[in-house]
Amino acid sequence: MSERKVLTKYYPPDFDPSAIKRTPKHLRKTGPKVITVRLMAPFSMKCTQCGEYIYKGRKFNARKETTEEKYLSISIYRFYIRCTRCSAEITFKTDPKNMDYVCERGAKRNFEPWRDPKAENYNETEQETLDRLEREANEEQERLERDKMAELEEKMLDSKREMAIADALDEIRTRNARIERNEAQGGDAALAVVRDEVDEERLRAEREDEEAARRAFMTARGERVKRIVDEEDMEKAAAGPSEKKSDVPPPPSFARVKKPKKPLINGLGIKKKPSLV
Repeated sequence: MSERKVLTKYYPPDFDPSAIKRTPKHLRKTGPKVITVRLMAPFSMKCTQCGEYIYKGRKFNARKETTEEKYLSISIYRFYIRCTRCSAEITFKTDPKNMDYVCERGAKRNFEPWRDPKAENYNETEQETLDRLEREANEEQERLERDKMAELEEKMLDSKREMAIADALDEIRTRNARIERNEAQGGDAALAVVRDEVDEERLRAEREDEEAARRAFMTARGERVKRIVDEEDMEKAAAGPSEKKSDVPPPPSFARVKKPKKPLINGLGIKKKPSLV
């Protein structure tokens, strides 16, 4: 078995180099560089030969060709694929200006609403694109400045609103304190008024009682009624002060009274027998 990686090769004596059909690299014709790559269909398309639909994401073994076209020093590549039904050749190339692909031959790209060719900036030139981007950048900057000013104004309005709310709260607290103080003073005043009314009512009732009593002891002519004295009272009054004094009991005396002593025999508990004579 021969070696897989050899440094020298054996050429037989009858070797004829002219019999080799491959053209050396330095003798090949110059042209665009073509390599085989594996890719997926970048967009949905319809074959113009058989009407087969090729959907986005379908994998193909394609040939990649580097063209001489460039956009802002970006190379443009062309790809060759074949239809999955009729094997017709389909070509498309890159479009770095619109960050997309352009179908050239063999198929028709399906309609996409967001890629309307009638759009304003679909076929604009490079200078128009730069002007549009600059204009959009300026508009975005102005919008940001307006947003900042609006945000600042909104913050100022919020701070003023908070200050007004704080002032209103302070005023409400002051008013409530004043009302509570007045209510407390008013409660004391109301209590004093109630007390005065009670005193006046009592005095009025006393005056009415006195007036009723006076009227009860007055005659129709307005004379005062005298008390009728009994005969016994009159006799006692005529008897004199001596009789009055006799009827009055003597005043109590608080002098110490000496009790008589008991005989000693009684203290010893000996009872004396009575005499028989």
